[in-house]
Amino acid sequence: MVTSRARGRWAALLLAGLTPVVAELTLGNPPLRQAWLLLLWMPIYGAGTVLIRELVRRTGRGWPAVLLLGAAYGIVEEGLALQALTSPTIYGVADWAPRILGLNSAYTELNIPYHAVFSVALPILLVDLLFSDLRHRPYLGRTGLVVAGVVFVLGALLLRWTTAFIDPGYQAPPAALAAFVPAIAALAVLALRFAPRHPGPPVAVPRPVPAPPSAASRTAPTPPSAAPGAVPVPSVVASRTAPTPPVVACLAGVVAFGYLALLFPFGGARHPAFTQGGWVVVPMVVAALLAVAAGMLLRRWTAHGGWHDRHSLALAGGALVAHTVFGVIANGENTTDRVSLAALGLVMIGLLALLTRRTR
Repeated sequence: MVTSRARGRWAALLLAGLTPVVAELTLGNPPLRQAWLLLLWMPIYGAGTVLIRELVRRTGRGWPAVLLLGAAYGIVEEGLALQALTSPTIYGVADWAPRILGLNSAYTELNIPYHAVFSVALPILLVDLLFSDLRHRPYLGRTGLVVAGVVFVLGALLLRWTTAFIDPGYQAPPAALAAFVPAIAALAVLALRFAPRHPGPPVAVPRPVPAPPSAASRTAPTPPSAAPGAVPVPSVVASRTAPTPPVVACLAGVVAFGYLALLFPFGGARHPAFTQGGWVVVPMVVAALLAVAAGMLLRRWTAHGGWHDRHSLALAGGALVAHTVFGVIANGENTTDRVSLAALGLVMIGLLALLTRRTR
């Protein structure tokens, strides 16, 4: 019989392996023919996400803390290790939009939320759905937590070393590095000290047994709202419940695809959303508003009754499928890359369908 501690280790290993697949491979970066690059990225991606989940579970925090630490992770990877937030040469991202305070503005707006969602939150959500009995507890003990932290640091150093081959000679300004460190620390403090606590596993409440009808109730007239053929008036609570999982999946897909398409130049464009000059600020503002609106809507849906695991899976599935569709359009260098990524997307859809069958 497999103990919960052993299951926790397996869950942590799955999370570590799944994270770079979700964040990079299913977006077409790298293409399948270069999938071996995931071995170089797994230490920072995998250990980073495992470390975040362990810290959040140990402090009793919820999804806001996961997203805040995911943003901190994005700064570690993109600002300290890859140093793409400030580099004027890497990937050509400095030409996407005006640089603000030495930052590649559009690239920063794209990648920090992207890492929070696709590199951290969605992998954690998927593994929690697979290991539903462990979702509210840490996967690892203290030793595992320390190992995850050490591997994460080594992974960041490995990424920094490999960056010398794709952006040779660049070193982020000391002022930028000095700003990134307190930003990371501030996000960590907000996440682990001030973010809302997770309510914990739901407690089963006994359903009250209805009392037998009295003589007065048997003779009382039927209220107009309950009369046959009458249109029921929805209650306030019912109006705030979440939509059906297919609707959640579609909306998640629209938001994910829209956010990527607004900020990532594709189809031969040099600037986001095919804009020119100062007009580049328009898609950047729209993307920010889209993210805020999606967050507010999701908070409203999950704050009231009616949100279940199938809604969570639909949320993850819709976002993942949409971001793979965007990868086929934007990241495929040739037909072979696009076809292989589309095939990977079909495999992903099949796996999500299997997970749906075992999810309530």
